[in-house]
Amino acid sequence: MTAGTPGTGGPPIRVLLADDHTLVRRGVRLILDGEPDLEVVAEAGDGAEAVEKARAGGIDLAVLDVAMPRMTGLQAARELSRRLPALRILILTMYDNEQYFFEALKAGAGGYVLKSVADRDLVEACRAVVRDEPFIYPGAERALVRSYLDRLHRGDGVEGLPQRPITEREEEILKLVAEGHTSREIGALLHISAKTVERHRANLLHKLGMRDRLELTRYAIRAGLIDP
Repeated sequence: MTAGTPGTGGPPIRVLLADDHTLVRRGVRLILDGEPDLEVVAEAGDGAEAVEKARAGGIDLAVLDVAMPRMTGLQAARELSRRLPALRILILTMYDNEQYFFEALKAGAGGYVLKSVADRDLVEACRAVVRDEPFIYPGAERALVRSYLDRLHRGDGVEGLPQRPITEREEEILKLVAEGHTSREIGALLHISAKTVERHRANLLHKLGMRDRLELTRYAIRAGLIDP
């Protein structure tokens, strides 16, 4: 019997819970800790802290919000999937949005749960993801079928998922620009030069057809990188 295997009578699934709202974490923790096979052993207020705590070990499942400071849940999921391939990841979000759902799958998440129905779906989603079974909400099932049929119609095949318009590095910089950081501050956070930051920012404006920081910030809000 191994830790984190539901239904075996073994140790409970050790959960890392990441959300930038303390009250949300408290409520989710009450739901999970009320189950004998689930235990929240760590909490994080942003994606970067979630990566740091997961890498410290002792975690079976990371439950991540999408929009968080410093690093989003999707960025954290990509990082964790690369560094800790055995870790299971579940996205818990307020966003009923097909693009975020597809991004979550690409980032390595095994499930996507809406906060509005967390009291109904979250516990079973955690168990399913740890069993290596995907868990998706009904609206996402429709999105998957629609994407599959669209790709068949275009003759594209069905292996891929919708592509993001910007790279992961550009997404990191976009988020920090939208949060109000200067090029020098962003460079220090990402360990690159301010000149490199400016080049990425120029590429972002060109790719997205935008003119200034305000338009980039609006895009970041729509993309779930920052809260409105």
